[in-house]
Amino acid sequence: MYKGNRVAVVVPAYNEELFIEKVLKNIPEFVDRVFVVDDASSDNTGKIVALMAFGNRKVKVVNLLINSGVGNAVALGHGLAIKENIDILAVMAGDDQMDPQNLKFLLEPITTGMADYTKGDRVSLREHTAGMPGFRRFGTRLLTILTRISSGNWSIRDPQNGYTAINYRALKKLELTPLYEGYGYCNDILVKLSAFKFNILNVPMPARYGTERSGIKYHYYIPRVSWLLVKLYFWRLRLESQA
Repeated sequence: MYKGNRVAVVVPAYNEELFIEKVLKNIPEFVDRVFVVDDASSDNTGKIVALMAFGNRKVKVVNLLINSGVGNAVALGHGLAIKENIDILAVMAGDDQMDPQNLKFLLEPITTGMADYTKGDRVSLREHTAGMPGFRRFGTRLLTILTRISSGNWSIRDPQNGYTAINYRALKKLELTPLYEGYGYCNDILVKLSAFKFNILNVPMPARYGTERSGIKYHYYIPRVSWLLVKLYFWRLRLESQA
C-alpha cells in the first residue's frame, strides 16, 4: 500500500523478452498487485513472465492469443483493477522506458486529492528531453496541440507519455466508454477525463531510452491518432451540448 491506498500496476507487454524481467523486478514493494498483459508475444516474454509469476500471489498474468494493441491491454488492466477495488492503478510499460523510482511522484498528487489522473511529462523541462529523438519531439509537439484542441484542456503536456496513474473514481467513469485499442489510447483517456471534468496533473520526469526499439511507426501513427482526436473533439462537443 501507499499511504493507505491499494496500488496496482498494469504492465502491457509485447515481445519484451529483453526487458520484462528487469521491469517486474524493479516495481516498488509498496505495489499490492501487478497485472501483466502479454499481448500475444511471439518471443519468450510469456515464458519469462510465467516463471516470475509462479508462486507470487502479487502478480496476475493475462495471456492474449491474438495481438490486440496496447490500449486494449491497458483496458484489461482497468477491468482487473476495478474488480479488485484497487484505489490507484498505474501503467508501466514492459520496455523499461518508465523508471519505477518515479512511480511515487505519480501517486502522491492522487493520495493528497490534488489530481484524479497523473501522467509523466518529459517536455516541460529542457534537460528532461535529453535523449529524445528529434522525430519524437516533433510528433509530441504536434499531438500536444491536437490533444489540447480535442479535449479543450490547454494544460495538457506530453500526451503520448503512457506512464500514468489514475484513481478508482476516474477509472469507473472510463469504464463506461470503450478505449482506443492502439497507442492513441493515451490521447483517448486525456480527452475523456477532461470532458468528464476530472483533474489531470502533469508530473515532470526525464525521458528514458535504452536499447529497446519502439513499436510506433510515426508515418502511420500520427495520421491515425490525429483522426482519432478529430472524432473525439466532436464527441466532446456533443457531450457538452447535452449537459
